Amino acid sequence: MPRPLCFVLMPFGQKKDPQGSPDIDFDRVYEEALRPGIEDAGMDPLRADEERTGGIIHRAMFERLLLCDFAVADLTTANPNVFYELGVRHAVRPSTTLAVFAQPPPFDVNYLRALPYELGPGNRFPPESAAGLRTTLASRLKDLRTAGHQGPPTDSPLFQLLTDYKAPDIARLKTDTFRDQVAYAAGLKQRLAEARDRRDDAALAALEASLGPLDAVEAGVLVDLFLSYRALEQWPRMIDLYARLPAVLQGTVLLREQYALALNRHHRRQEALRVLASVERDQGSSSETCGLMGRVYKDLWVEAEQRGEQALATGYLDHAIDAYVRGFEADPRDAYPGINAVTLLDIKGDREALTHRDELLPVVRFAVRQRLRAARAADYWDHATLLELSVLAGEPETARQVLGKALATVREKWEPATTANNLKLLRTARHRRGLHEPWLDQIIAALEARAT
Repeated sequence: MPRPLCFVLMPFGQKKDPQGSPDIDFDRVYEEALRPGIEDAGMDPLRADEERTGGIIHRAMFERLLLCDFAVADLTTANPNVFYELGVRHAVRPSTTLAVFAQPPPFDVNYLRALPYELGPGNRFPPESAAGLRTTLASRLKDLRTAGHQGPPTDSPLFQLLTDYKAPDIARLKTDTFRDQVAYAAGLKQRLAEARDRRDDAALAALEASLGPLDAVEAGVLVDLFLSYRALEQWPRMIDLYARLPAVLQGTVLLREQYALALNRHHRRQEALRVLASVERDQGSSSETCGLMGRVYKDLWVEAEQRGEQALATGYLDHAIDAYVRGFEADPRDAYPGINAVTLLDIKGDREALTHRDELLPVVRFAVRQRLRAARAADYWDHATLLELSVLAGEPETARQVLGKALATVREKWEPATTANNLKLLRTARHRRGLHEPWLDQIIAALEARAT
């Protein structure tokens, strides 16, 4: 007999803590506590994919909200998608929904039979916190399963407060095909992951051809396919696929931003800028949108410099700086647009730009160090950002120390090559100002050696 399905409503990846503490790694909460706790209760977990679908609540999501036997909703950070999905669940299911949250709760949970858990110091979610949540969650879900035979207690506030409100007859829905649909979508996503790991673009193309009309395909599968092409740097295929996606997916911020990225990598830079400008106009400035826009202008600046069009290059450089600054101001915790803004201000090199650089540099450094404190393990880009900041601040000894850490965490050869190219742009600009730093030459040489 198949095990009951338990739908998990929660954010994906690392999310900002509303209390100002380090980011919360929700993937870790899921993998180390929620998923094994659900399995310990004799259920099969099924995680919502709203992050991968750009936040839209699509048809398959509604099916899972309605038809899964049980559901767990993580209310930490007051994620709006999770709240919406929980509301839908409570509107049709009087019971079998368990809310969990990390303390302090995001809102008054007195009406919910909610399960609190601890993230631990710095939101690191240590093994003892994971074990505690796993054990308690399994126990609560087992109790729900046992109570289900006698009629489980009502946990929906709607059904608790409106005693005459009746639940719809879910049994009339097409529950016979639901498990097959879930398994089919999971199988497609697994095949996409395997093709990405093998870097097999032919397998991705064959899988896309097998899907049939795209408006009948689950949104999560389409977004996985779109991002799989990105992973393999198949920019023309990304552009072509975007044009054929259902309109509801085309309109999401996630896919519009990634479409712009593909356009830029395919050297269709003005089109990319138009897409990003429309996103910023619709949703306001964000670190992601403005960071992508800054990258497009940065590429245009480099190309104009190479053609010797100095006036045009200066204009593009100013636009790139403005975009990166807007992105960093939109979210000062995201160091990516910040480090790019500081670097380009140094490259511009006039008095006003250098004053702005000196104002931003310590703020960006603080953002990187906060991320390093929050992360389980620092990656190459964390150390590379600190390296660039040390160079920008004229700190050769600190730069040499951070260089070793950066080189030790290289995963792909293009990573140190990218940092070396950034530092070479910086070196060229400083040479024009009469500033020669032999120690910077040594750092660039070490990065280029690691890239070979």
